[in-house]
Amino acid sequence: MPEMRFEIVWPDGQSETCYSPSLVIREHLSTGEAYPLADFLVRSRTALTIASDRVQEKYGFPCSRAMAQLARIEARATRYADDPQAHVACRTFMYD
Repeated sequence: MPEMRFEIVWPDGQSETCYSPSLVIREHLSTGEAYPLADFLVRSRTALTIASDRVQEKYGFPCSRAMAQLARIEARATRYADDPQAHVACRTFMYD
């Protein structure tokens, strides 16, 4: 499976490089787009769950790295949960 990384920018301006075991993330995020926090979380959950499911279909077990990445995103998002203006931007995709 083609792995990839995607760089996001949190509401405080800090960037983070994230992992996906599948290119499916490109179907849910677009470079240069900023998403309201709740929307970003839904998109990330959906994409990383699909990616993990694809790994399970191919190898017989879910992708622990995808689920760990999702957990990191969700944990970080709690910092901005009280800010109704919080947006997360997708800066770029990087292919392994």
